[in-house]
Amino acid sequence: MAPTPAAQALHHARRAIPPLALLTTRALSTRALTVNDTQKVTLGVIGAYVVAIALLWNIPYVRGILWPFKMLVIAFHEFGHALAACCTGGRVKSISLDPNEGGVTHMLGGKQAITLPAGYLGSSLVGALLIFCGFNVVASKVASIVLGVCFLVTLWWARKDWLTYLTIGLAVGLLVACWFIAHAQALRFVVLFIGVMSSLYSVWDICDDLILRKINSSDASQFAQRYGGSSQCWGVIWSIISVLFMVAGIIAGIAAFPQTFAEQDDASKKFIPTM
Repeated sequence: MAPTPAAQALHHARRAIPPLALLTTRALSTRALTVNDTQKVTLGVIGAYVVAIALLWNIPYVRGILWPFKMLVIAFHEFGHALAACCTGGRVKSISLDPNEGGVTHMLGGKQAITLPAGYLGSSLVGALLIFCGFNVVASKVASIVLGVCFLVTLWWARKDWLTYLTIGLAVGLLVACWFIAHAQALRFVVLFIGVMSSLYSVWDICDDLILRKINSSDASQFAQRYGGSSQCWGVIWSIISVLFMVAGIIAGIAAFPQTFAEQDDASKKFIPTM
């Protein structure tokens, strides 16, 4: 018995569904990764930050401009060590920052295979997440709240270290002030800068310590002594992972936040609004 015209039409419709679904998925994927004008501005700002940080990092006498932000990302670095220690059964005794752009986390226990790379990779992951949030004002507000909680935890671990208190206090003050500038439009550019700084600091610090200066007391040298390989090798591996984190944060930000500046401003006015 020959199929009816209705049955034939249903059969053809079913056959057309997979290609249609595939085309729709492709269209959505293409649209999600299409860079609009607002995102182009954000990408341009990221590029400008990269160039500015690279110059300020190496030019004598003016490199001190980055000092407060260096101390901040060192705090991220030490927070990564501390959090990894807590997650692997260890206990954090204290965190302290050094005016000469160093830091140390005193802890007992924990798995060193995780806690040692957690400083570099943890600060890189924080940087990537901040870059992701920096594509959107509301997301930047959420990120600043989360940062505030992390800062409070870090202050608890800091005990009586005045530099840690000062660094985190200034960072919190900057974030709070930016909430009141153009309905927090300025906040996302500050969050973006801290994210870029945190991501790049991990890479450049590894290069400075392990490739250029070859300092033997780094996290990577301790990791190499315990688990084999060379400190330079582990430093390069961790640098590559840090760059991949940063790229992933940028791609995710483009895909997740296609809103224009005007749309972001309207959304910001409805989410914990400020004058």
